Amino acid sequence: MDRSEVAQILGVDDDIMELASCVHEEISDEIATVNSICRINTARVLEALAKAGLSDYHFGGTTGYGYDDIGRDCLEEAFAHVFGAESALVRIQIVSGTHALAAVIFGVLRPGDLLVSAFGTPYDTMVTMIGRDRPVRGSLAEYGIDYLEVQPAADGGPDFEQIASASRGARMVMVQRSPGYSWRKSLGIDEIGRIARCVKEANPKAIVFVDNCYGEFVETREPTAVGADVAAGSLIKNPGGGIAPCGGYIAGRADIVEMAAERLTAPGLGCECGPSLGYTRQLAQGLFMSPLIVGEAVAGSIFAAAFLSKLGYEVSPCPGQARHDIVLAVRLGSADVVSSFCQAVQSASPVDAAVRPIAAPMPGYADEVIMAAGAFVQGSSIELSADAPLRPPYDAYLQGGLIRHQVEFAMLKFAQDVKEKARSRE
Repeated sequence: MDRSEVAQILGVDDDIMELASCVHEEISDEIATVNSICRINTARVLEALAKAGLSDYHFGGTTGYGYDDIGRDCLEEAFAHVFGAESALVRIQIVSGTHALAAVIFGVLRPGDLLVSAFGTPYDTMVTMIGRDRPVRGSLAEYGIDYLEVQPAADGGPDFEQIASASRGARMVMVQRSPGYSWRKSLGIDEIGRIARCVKEANPKAIVFVDNCYGEFVETREPTAVGADVAAGSLIKNPGGGIAPCGGYIAGRADIVEMAAERLTAPGLGCECGPSLGYTRQLAQGLFMSPLIVGEAVAGSIFAAAFLSKLGYEVSPCPGQARHDIVLAVRLGSADVVSSFCQAVQSASPVDAAVRPIAAPMPGYADEVIMAAGAFVQGSSIELSADAPLRPPYDAYLQGGLIRHQVEFAMLKFAQDVKEKARSRE
């Protein structure tokens, strides 16, 4: 009865619903693993909030400079506990994940320093920040900071020999956990820990910095618990739990966090300034909800990978492959199919479901990008979204989903659209 009602509501044929039912049976063991991870991470977050002593009186907030904001300080202590870090900076003044990464990179690096990317080309907005391929005002290249990129090994994993070689002259080694707009695997916590050890053996003074976007709470440890010096990300991704309206975080060694804070504010001000404006409750509640919400997103992604594979599309990670982030890359093969895919995601959204996504230029991106995101928080990628730079081989990137069923419904709508277009061509 449930299946037929959903099919009727969504306008999906019975054969597509039957396929979805088969997928649910096949992925049951993977979903059980996701549920176990969610349970462990919920315990970790609860312990962190208790250790920090979060209380109702912390939710009042501050204005102006934000001096002596005890709620903000308590939340940052909780983040540090969860991440296994000495210190954390959790601020609504950080406008994106890229901004959080920039605060660390520009806070630490100086002219003449070398930044190494340990696992291939980073995300498009990071490439813009680095400024290696084209002139960009204020980029690392303009500041005289050198950059070196280590490509993955032949087996698709980290090339530890080359990482060690590149690290010997590096001030910072950056590790991007999620693949970004590239067809490579995401990095697991154990692999990140091994990269950190490799770097430290080659150069004990090098700072290991992890771009943790899309990866928080997918596993039961974070990079700073396995040897990374610092990690950063966005609160409108995983650790905001779909509740945080904005913001970002930086967690790690106390001196590095302070240097990043001084870049975010000003030298001498650092962590002391930054009013919470009454958002502490939402950020804390988002942290509390994040293990559950990340579990929903991962469960939806597991379904999507298996379902799309049965439709004949190549996906990464593959069905049955271990998950280290919430992103699923889908090779769709043409701009038209990318458009259909993004339209299906948009139509399954709670906000702006009737909007038709189209490709357009985006700040920080080299190509036009089509984005589908009917989200309660603008740009939130812990909520279901899909985006794709319009360039061959036309890969789309699916991420998020506050409720796993929503991800499934988007895939059902896409399958129905593909079927109807094939029928019309006959």
